[in-house]
Amino acid sequence: MHGGGLELALVFLLAAVIAVPVFRRFGLGAVLGYLAAGVALGPYGLQFVANAEPVLAAAEIGVVMLLFVIGLELSPARLRVMRKPVFGSGGAQVVLSALVLGGASMIAGFSWQAALVIGMGLAFSSTAVCLQLLSERKALTADHGRLGFAILLFQDLAAIPLLAAIPLLGRGVAVDAELGWDEVAKALGAIVAVVIGGRVLLRHMFRIVARAQMPEVFTGASLLVVLGTAWIMQGAGLSAGLGAFLAGVLLADSEYRHELEAQIDPFKGLLLGLFFMAVGMSIDLQRVLSEPLLITGLTLALLLVKFAILYLVGQQTGGLDRREALRLGAVLALGGEFAFVIFNEAVKANLIDDPTRDRLVAAVGLSMALTPLLVIGVTRLLAAAPQPQPRAFDTIPDSHPQVLIAGFGRFGQIVARLLAAQKTPFIGIEHSADQVDFVRRFGNPVYYGDPAHAELLRSAGAEHVKVFVIAIDDVEANLHTVRTIRRLYPDATVFARARDRRHTWDLLDLGARAVRETFYSSLRMGEKVLVELGIPEEVARDHAEQFREHDRRLLRAQYLIRDDEAALVQSTQDARRELEELFNADQGTGLLGEIADSRRADLGPGDEEE
Repeated sequence: MHGGGLELALVFLLAAVIAVPVFRRFGLGAVLGYLAAGVALGPYGLQFVANAEPVLAAAEIGVVMLLFVIGLELSPARLRVMRKPVFGSGGAQVVLSALVLGGASMIAGFSWQAALVIGMGLAFSSTAVCLQLLSERKALTADHGRLGFAILLFQDLAAIPLLAAIPLLGRGVAVDAELGWDEVAKALGAIVAVVIGGRVLLRHMFRIVARAQMPEVFTGASLLVVLGTAWIMQGAGLSAGLGAFLAGVLLADSEYRHELEAQIDPFKGLLLGLFFMAVGMSIDLQRVLSEPLLITGLTLALLLVKFAILYLVGQQTGGLDRREALRLGAVLALGGEFAFVIFNEAVKANLIDDPTRDRLVAAVGLSMALTPLLVIGVTRLLAAAPQPQPRAFDTIPDSHPQVLIAGFGRFGQIVARLLAAQKTPFIGIEHSADQVDFVRRFGNPVYYGDPAHAELLRSAGAEHVKVFVIAIDDVEANLHTVRTIRRLYPDATVFARARDRRHTWDLLDLGARAVRETFYSSLRMGEKVLVELGIPEEVARDHAEQFREHDRRLLRAQYLIRDDEAALVQSTQDARRELEELFNADQGTGLLGEIADSRRADLGPGDEEE
């Protein structure tokens, strides 16, 4: 193409706008869309771009920004929490895959340096494609989804030292080059300078920039940090991305982390897409099409090796059952975006030649295209296979607990922690087997079963329970459990989680004490907002208490007229006016009192507890 930069930019954007949605529509992912657009535009396609090298050099900034964002997400605290699945399962997958695939490369005649780079590059999986597949199937919280995320996290970590080592490996393998101690010292000095300088200077710099309250200056400072650290590393003979990654890690625990990610993300997305298009432009399509059997064989070998290793790792180190391990293998068996970056760096370091790079990139791209089909095939195979017997309800020892918690999600866990702190015995029953297995790791006395099952309640010693806490999120299951407990143990005290006012009224009908799940937290936030706006703390607290009492009375009054829609609307309007008068005059009960007096009824033990 002989036009100017504007025409070239328009062609790039048009190709991305057309190709990416089409590929994502068929479940093939955005990365393949960018690659296909690059192949079409490049010197081996429609020849809109005669030379892909300048485009590839400019687009590598997108990879640098990607590594900076990865660094922002990898705070030391997060790694400590996930260290076992990340470094255990993730490390095992990368090491085993690199050994097998690298060993095969050495057998094929590559040097050990080139074989190491090839094996490691093929060991990585596509984070973008894998997370998209897991998200589409709502499997991010499934066992194989959680382990898959941990493995992808380790792969992101492992890519950084590999990218840093490629230039050094290239110098070590060169015939006319020696890797001197001065170069090693220069590289280590650059790393130390970025780490120490970043630790001391970066937060102070962003604090000063943030005080200026100029978004464009903050954006400029963000780009300066990313590109500046990349330039320092590149000048020391290391990967430019290593500097950006280190800067991201240093800022991961700072108060500016989310703002930095928001500023960098648009640039990262566009430039990373351009990088994949440039990789596609650099693929010699004729060479690939001239070797269809070789490319197909490489792709199938990659999928088979990684699938087998992931299946083994999932069972042995991840604790997955056979079905979950198969799902893990299907999702993560593909190659990854980092392979394009790694193989391109390997070409520049003279570790591999252009034909080898083209074959490897084609195999990785084809594995990405086949993975959605592989996942669909494994899913259908598992669906057609005999299903395992449902997990039997746990046998619960009758330990005479004082409290029984039905539902052990985020709501029930807070109640349990408070009880545990007071050394009050309790027992939990949860209907999700995954949740039971998860919370048991922390020593909670939680058992699998349906809390509305009468026999299970009896085996749990429910006749000795003083207080039942129904913390189930699902409204129908919540009400069903309350009905069962009120029928079997009519004299027991039952506190039940309520989603909204109508749910509260249904619980009051059953004689339970309803606790609205968001009421107190919202009230407390409103109080803090008033204080922040300049209202004295004691006045804000008093207003919040008045509102709580006002809403409690309104709830009781509307409970008596809940089946009359017109009366409900009128009572809400009247109550709003009364609340305004109450805050203005701090007196009177007005219309709300009239509603309660005119339709008074004894609510008894089912009184609402907020």
